Amino acid sequence: MPTTEPATRPDGRDTRWTAHRAERRRELVEAALRAIRAHGATVGMDEIAAEAGTSKTVIYRHLGDRLGLYLAVCEAVDGIILADFAKAMSASGVHIGTDDLFEGDPYDVLAAVIGSYLSLVERDPEVYRFVTRRPLVDLPPETDPVIGLTDAIAESLTEIFRKALLARDEDTSAAASWAHGLVGFVREAADRWLADPEREPRDEVVRHLARFASVGLSGVLDLH
Repeated sequence: MPTTEPATRPDGRDTRWTAHRAERRRELVEAALRAIRAHGATVGMDEIAAEAGTSKTVIYRHLGDRLGLYLAVCEAVDGIILADFAKAMSASGVHIGTDDLFEGDPYDVLAAVIGSYLSLVERDPEVYRFVTRRPLVDLPPETDPVIGLTDAIAESLTEIFRKALLARDEDTSAAASWAHGLVGFVREAADRWLADPEREPRDEVVRHLARFASVGLSGVLDLH
């Protein structure tokens, strides 16, 4: 009778090495974030290596190159944005799983979304500048990873808008355009706000932007 070869078990050493590399990568990204906060968005690789207590060679070994480091930082910031977004929505009583979030005034939903984004800008301005200005790399616009930082929020907003339109038996094709338009609107306002040395308090900016956006949304969803 033919014999069946036993399934190959993963080498324990390989598993431990993979886990070690993942942990080391996380530590290096955290060190990069600390260096950015300490030295500003124009931080160099020497400062990042010093903060990590290692050499640039080790950083490149784990993250690839300057682009790899930049993308790893972007990924970490993406996670922060999504976590803040989820917390803000939950704190405002907004639950994306419901059928229609706009049975009443859409202001609360929009204020939660806008507030979560501006909270990151206010809390970590140098990290935000580092990500949006790409100081360590020179990338063509079509490969700009910053787009990925806002796409996830836009996708969540698209689903929110889509459900609101479905609840009104409306065509949902506009949902994605509204979502990406709102994200672009908020990002541009956030960039200008951050650059203003005499900027208004964050809560005031959130109120201005949410009021402006909610008027338009109320009109297209016929919420009057």
